[in-house]
Amino acid sequence: MFANLTERLTSTLRSVTGQAKLTEENIKDTLREVRMALLEADVALPVVKAFVGAVKERAVGQEVAKSLSPGQVFVKIVNEELVKVMGEANAKLNLATQPPAVVMMAGLQGAGKTTSVAKLARFLREREKKKVLVVSADVYRPAAIRQLETLAQEVDVEFFPSSADQKPIDIVNGAIQHARIQHHDVLLVDTAGRLAVDEAMMAEIKELHAAVKPVETLFVVDSMTGQDAANTASAFNEVLPLTGVILTKTDGDARGGAALSVRHITGKPIKFLGVGEKVDALEPFHPDRVASRILGMGDVLSLIEEAERKIDKTKAEKLAKKVSKGKGFDLEDFRDQINQMNNMGGMMSMMEKLPGMGQLAQAAQSAQAEQGMKQFAVIIDSMTMKERRNPDIISGSRKRRIAAGSGTSIQDINRLLKQHKQMAKMMKKFGSKSGMAKLARGMGGMKGMLPPGMGGGGFPRF
Repeated sequence: MFANLTERLTSTLRSVTGQAKLTEENIKDTLREVRMALLEADVALPVVKAFVGAVKERAVGQEVAKSLSPGQVFVKIVNEELVKVMGEANAKLNLATQPPAVVMMAGLQGAGKTTSVAKLARFLREREKKKVLVVSADVYRPAAIRQLETLAQEVDVEFFPSSADQKPIDIVNGAIQHARIQHHDVLLVDTAGRLAVDEAMMAEIKELHAAVKPVETLFVVDSMTGQDAANTASAFNEVLPLTGVILTKTDGDARGGAALSVRHITGKPIKFLGVGEKVDALEPFHPDRVASRILGMGDVLSLIEEAERKIDKTKAEKLAKKVSKGKGFDLEDFRDQINQMNNMGGMMSMMEKLPGMGQLAQAAQSAQAEQGMKQFAVIIDSMTMKERRNPDIISGSRKRRIAAGSGTSIQDINRLLKQHKQMAKMMKKFGSKSGMAKLARGMGGMKGMLPPGMGGGGFPRF
């Protein structure tokens, strides 16, 4: 997400670097470029006008702070205004009510409502420790009911059965009664969608909302529709008292216009981002972190939080002890590192959260790079345990056997062994007394860890 906008803005903002003072004249061209970058990202025109106006008003005439260059001052202003546009701070769900707290999901057909219900159910169960019940009131699509039932099993929450011959209000009231009896904390309600906003749909969902009185009414919208997402949310907000927005499919949206438009146009906060197809691919929306990511400054906090949840701490500690004792980093360990990275959303997801990694993140987005990492794991799986633990024994005949077993070539095997060897050298530096100092000097060598197609630029120096 934001790949195109990040590239344009970071390139544009360099033009004010080195100026002794920020004046209307020397930032005019920069503001024009910022305006074009936002419009190309499909940000709604009223949002672009308000944003550029606010940046100009704050930037013109500001003296350079003692420790900052004018360029840094300008970037700081842009960053702060981006945060304001998107909502200042993370808006959490308000579940402070007599259980069950009813959360209704609304939106157009195909926006990802049903999947988002499952993702939110998992989020609430795992991170908020809530007992969750889900129900489908989409009586027009029996497949949607079956889909939610399947997803509920996958995320390990209870599903309240419904059928196409029932009335939505009766379904939800039945689910509320069941949730009370079974002491569920939260009831998530999946509602029917349409291919477009229409009066019948709005009247039905308005009636359902009035009957069940949810504490949260979330509008689920496809981010790839750009500023149309904000306009549709605004139309729903006129009928329903929305409390927030879930932006879906943000992993496929390189523009980011919806994220920058929704809050300004609807006045409602974005509460979550859908960042992939898997049921754990839901992130709370933090405007400050997203603004930082847009400007190429990374999002280290989110990366740390994700690592805390998804990295196998037992394996990590075991590897750390092994390395500290001077034992080698074998191919089993290498495969574990690949799997850990995949658990965190893959190379692209991790890199885009690291400061200054925009270009590498774009390179990692290529199918060739992601496929290269998967290929490494397949090759290692085709080896014997002895070969994994002692890569030096892998001779020509063993390479031919491994290549045949993994559907790869001897060149692929050689590439893996070379990159593992470079990784092992890096890990060895961790284990020495002066490991961190050596690691800092050797950061450039990490480019060898990258699969083919990633380019040879190496990591930037900070």
